Amino acid sequence: MSLDPTEESDEAAGGKFLTFLIDGESYGLDIRHVTEIIGMHAITRVPDVPDYVRGIINLRGKVIPVMDVRARFGMSARDYDARTCIIVIHVRDTDIGLVVDTVSEVIDIAEVDIEPPPSIGPNSGGFMSGVGKVGDHVKLLLDAHKLLYGTEPGVAA
Repeated sequence: MSLDPTEESDEAAGGKFLTFLIDGESYGLDIRHVTEIIGMHAITRVPDVPDYVRGIINLRGKVIPVMDVRARFGMSARDYDARTCIIVIHVRDTDIGLVVDTVSEVIDIAEVDIEPPPSIGPNSGGFMSGVGKVGDHVKLLLDAHKLLYGTEPGVAA
């Protein structure tokens, strides 16, 4: 299994994206990585892991790690509620659960409607693969590889 965060990906290509909310902002993940969406499970804490890794769950006999996307982004925590979900994704032969505030919908975004992440600062773009324009709104499209294997924003690789 390669853990090279520089591995090329086609995350910014057009296609279907699962959209979800974190702190009121809309994000999208390439649907090709999504295996399922589940409600919150009992999460078993694991020692000596980054704060954004909440622990592990038993999903039908398979143990998978769970990452809180809010914490990964350095946002303040909030209590999980009935709308909180775990998006199970498959990246580089690994299944991992992503805790999000709520799942929205699956949308189509044409490649012509996706722009590169804006250059705002030294770590601009962070975990983004692009910005999808949907009507008068934008969806921040995440690169699943960077989200799982990239460095934290503000931390040199």
